[in-house]
Amino acid sequence: MSKSTSAYARFQSFDLLATLVAVVRSDGSVLFANSALEDALGTSRRTIEGSLLAESFTEPHILKNALEGASSNEYAALRYDAWLKRLNHEPLPVHVIVAQTEKQGEVIVELLPLEAQAKQDREERLIDQAQANKELIRNLAHEIKNPLGGIRGAAQLLEMEIDSRELKEYTQVIIHEADRLQTLVDRLLAPHRRPHVVGDVNIHEVCERVRSLILAEFPRGLRVQREYDTSIPEFRGDREQLIQAVLNIAHNACQALAERIAAGDACLRFRTRVARQVTFGKQRYRLALELHVIDNGPGVPDSIKDRIFYPLVSGREGGSGLGLTLAQTFVQQHHGLIECDSVPGHTDFKLLIPLP
Repeated sequence: MSKSTSAYARFQSFDLLATLVAVVRSDGSVLFANSALEDALGTSRRTIEGSLLAESFTEPHILKNALEGASSNEYAALRYDAWLKRLNHEPLPVHVIVAQTEKQGEVIVELLPLEAQAKQDREERLIDQAQANKELIRNLAHEIKNPLGGIRGAAQLLEMEIDSRELKEYTQVIIHEADRLQTLVDRLLAPHRRPHVVGDVNIHEVCERVRSLILAEFPRGLRVQREYDTSIPEFRGDREQLIQAVLNIAHNACQALAERIAAGDACLRFRTRVARQVTFGKQRYRLALELHVIDNGPGVPDSIKDRIFYPLVSGREGGSGLGLTLAQTFVQQHHGLIECDSVPGHTDFKLLIPLP
């Protein structure tokens, strides 16, 4: 077995990471480079390995000093920001982590693109918040549900004991509002009650189902466009959950498009693409589905842009604020994520789901 083959066998798990990783010898030459670093530098692994990694930076002396310090055991790890040179591209700002390995004479250099780091931090906050929301919703819903039945039952018994029509109107208000709260609680608990039914999913069948439902509700003034990549393979998932997730997003868009629908120039667009070598949810995927739901409405209000996936947050008067929360929950159950990019005249909800 050659040295390069042996190194690849030892370090091949680094190819699964989204961050750029190089294993460097004490003299500064690259022993191993993962595929993410290969992509970033725009050159082959064979070319990178054996070269001096410091020469790939705009200020090579900083990495040289860091490697010398790591090799002489001056520190276990060192961090600093730098610029990585790339073939035919502008230099890439990265956060550099230089760390010792268990083997003498080898140092791991990890590079985190600063833009990617900010995106990863944002995704981590979103995932953590979604988990916290899920627990809060479940606990709160159960706390509401328990006394709700008693309130409704007491109102029904009271109604049977009184003869006054005017007083019965009050008991009817209590019963009606209790039922409304019960419906809200059922919607809050729905994602946690319903079993995850897994089967083969064709994303375009999902889009077409949503399209037919939307056009049935908004038959005039709305144009629904389709831009499908028919090469996208089927994947394992819960078809009904994904229909509900896409429908919630599309329905929100149509409600935001109310004025344009009235004017007759509203547009809703479904676009599917395959994304390659993408990272979300702290993990790198070779292939992922990108489903965009795009509208030409007024955009998400600035006041709620950072909170649109939180429960009970709505930009529309009378809205329940649950549609996007449930959509995010359903997509996360497929190991995916929903992102939103919105300016007046163009709002793009992007669903990312790993593909086999």
